[in-house]
Amino acid sequence: MAKNFDEMEDSNRSGNPSIHEVSDPARRLWLRGGAGAAVAGWFGPSLAALGGLGALAGCATAPGASSSAAPGGSRLGFTAVPPSKADTLVVPEGYVAEVIAPWGEPIGVPGRMPAWRRDAGNSADEQAVQTGMHHDGMQFYPLEGSSTHGLLVMNHEYTDEGLLHGPGASADSPAGVRKSQASHGVSVIEVELKDGRWQMVRPSRLARRFTAFTPFRVSGPAAGHALMRTAFDPEGRTVLGTLNNCASGRTPWGTYLSGEENFAFYFSGGEQTTKDQARWGLPKKAFYPWPNHDARFDASRHPNEFHRFGWVVEIDPMDPTSTPVKRTALGRAAHEGAWVAVTRDGRAVVYSGEDARFEYIYKFVSRDRIAPAGNGLTAAQANRELLDHGTLYVARFDADGTGRWLPLVQGQGPLTAANGFADQGEVVMKTRQASDLLGATRMDRPEWLAIDSDSRWVYCTLTNNTQRGQPGRPGPDAANPRAENAMGQIIRWQEDGDFDGVTMRWNHLLLTGDPANSRPEARGNVKGDFFGCPDGLMFDRRGVLWIQTDAHATQMNKGEFERIGNNQMLACDLATGEVRRFLTGPVNCEITGAAMTPDQSTLFINIQHPGETPSDISKPDAPQLYSSWPDYQPDGRPRSATVVIRRRDGGVVGT
Repeated sequence: MAKNFDEMEDSNRSGNPSIHEVSDPARRLWLRGGAGAAVAGWFGPSLAALGGLGALAGCATAPGASSSAAPGGSRLGFTAVPPSKADTLVVPEGYVAEVIAPWGEPIGVPGRMPAWRRDAGNSADEQAVQTGMHHDGMQFYPLEGSSTHGLLVMNHEYTDEGLLHGPGASADSPAGVRKSQASHGVSVIEVELKDGRWQMVRPSRLARRFTAFTPFRVSGPAAGHALMRTAFDPEGRTVLGTLNNCASGRTPWGTYLSGEENFAFYFSGGEQTTKDQARWGLPKKAFYPWPNHDARFDASRHPNEFHRFGWVVEIDPMDPTSTPVKRTALGRAAHEGAWVAVTRDGRAVVYSGEDARFEYIYKFVSRDRIAPAGNGLTAAQANRELLDHGTLYVARFDADGTGRWLPLVQGQGPLTAANGFADQGEVVMKTRQASDLLGATRMDRPEWLAIDSDSRWVYCTLTNNTQRGQPGRPGPDAANPRAENAMGQIIRWQEDGDFDGVTMRWNHLLLTGDPANSRPEARGNVKGDFFGCPDGLMFDRRGVLWIQTDAHATQMNKGEFERIGNNQMLACDLATGEVRRFLTGPVNCEITGAAMTPDQSTLFINIQHPGETPSDISKPDAPQLYSSWPDYQPDGRPRSATVVIRRRDGGVVGT
């Protein structure tokens, strides 16, 4: 989700870490390499023109990275598409793109398949068995190893209330809130390539929706904690709903991880918010009218309900009878998502970030090894407690290109009862406050991560942070080197030893921007097709890094973004450093949710909020003010949707 919520997403007023702010500005882009270090200054001519950071460390093969480039160079075999401002989806020559599973399409629950109504007149009960609104993170789960038949599991991040409700319906009503809650969450749909086209399989015994009123089990250190108990759940072990689900990860044991991101927007705190609530950005009045008709979201009456969101949730898509779980050992945060690496001895390491200004990057290392399926248990069932036991860390990126993972463990360092952390449950519920005390590095909105299993480098998009360097806010530092950072960057690191290492070395893959911009901080150093606001990331099996962008409607096609055009998806060949634009989306959409079939012949992506307005809420009487994609019906409205992209000759996407 593009951000336009200045106060809600900028709640870190901690003073850490001073080491970055007093470091020599000339060393802020210090990059540690095998042959020593190099320094890049960025107050003069464009970094791209100078070779800049890309010439020093980014846009080149990470140490140890594998390369399967074809003879003659690049692994990118498609012809780049130009920037676009058109209200359409553009893919390279030789490719075909088809829409499936748009918002409101029945997911295929047997006996419950209400048709989509173009006037948005579907009820809450109907919406609860239709695809939700604003598709985001997504994974493909092959059935019996197939590349032509499987499950798509996708998040539905938030709602545009102006689009969601039909004529005469009110968002601020019990029925309106119920429909909004039914539009959030996660969808599981069955899809199949049949007669040359991908299509939804309906009915399907595996089709399932998770909404803001689906029961979720609570596990880990916060389960049953006094701060998790409410009038609705006196035991503190069952939460109704998941919301603002953003990016997603797939575990080696076959489950789906989804991050609950901007959960604070849904709560009203009233006039008397506590210091802890303010640290999480709890507003006086919710962005949505939910508290008016669902008392759970009135934090002035039910303050503990606020603690029950902001978790990574785990779903077993292959078992339609399973209960989803909120994994509190992974920490509470504005989680963008969660991604899993595996140590050499078989333990899980889960990386995550917070999509908020000046917040943090985390990792969790499981205590136990990943268990195989057997003894009548699936792999998911054999690992149902794996993410409940282990150690949570927060990242510190030092100015010399090294870094350290700081343990978020009760009783260690300042994380004591005297400082407000009586037990580990409080540590994971107050992850931000604990990270503040430890002196973790405040980042420029860490969003998606991608893990190169061959080189063992981890990549993270830092989308932007225009508040950096503003009066009273932190200035540039080594990991976040640009003031008024409208464009964003991609940072990467490699743990010392293994994924469970507590020290690392890091650098930037690239700084994004347009080299033609007059402001040096907005030029970037991209080698190839320029872009801004990196968000989604995915490695394909060849080692190509796919990058998706998410500039907001207030940014696109104007000012420093004038030449960049609509949001897009690009591919980066780490062996050569080249970035090539693969597709562009319709007006004001976000490109998100990349997933591939095992044979890489099909790429699934999501188009989120086509026609997004600068205020994020459409006018009910003008739903197509900015876009009418994908239906282009005069009496319709724009719809988020999944897009299937294939080569016409059936070959590997991207070659």
